[in-house]
Amino acid sequence: MLKTQAKFAIGQVVRHRFHPFRGVIFDVDPVFNNTEEWYNSIPAENRPAKNQPFYHLLAENETSYYTAYVSEQNLVRDDSGEPVDHPEVGELFGHLNDGKYDLGGPLH
Repeated sequence: MLKTQAKFAIGQVVRHRFHPFRGVIFDVDPVFNNTEEWYNSIPAENRPAKNQPFYHLLAENETSYYTAYVSEQNLVRDDSGEPVDHPEVGELFGHLNDGKYDLGGPLH
């Protein structure tokens, strides 16, 4: 079954269901839109279905900042209220309000 309605929104802070990272969503693909090589690099037992939204995140963990591409089934809302420290967040978003960044560019 094709799921076309995204559960999360651009600007929302989320965390990975299993891996220790969190981030802010900056783009959404309604279904998988990456390379087969990337998809096949995921162990088969952990490989998500392609017919669901996939999210582009400005992600962070304890040691680094990066971008991540994550299936909807592997994300949960981050209720910590903590800002995402990724250096590009301020370039894309405004203030953090209730777990979601305002759209509209640099912080002033």
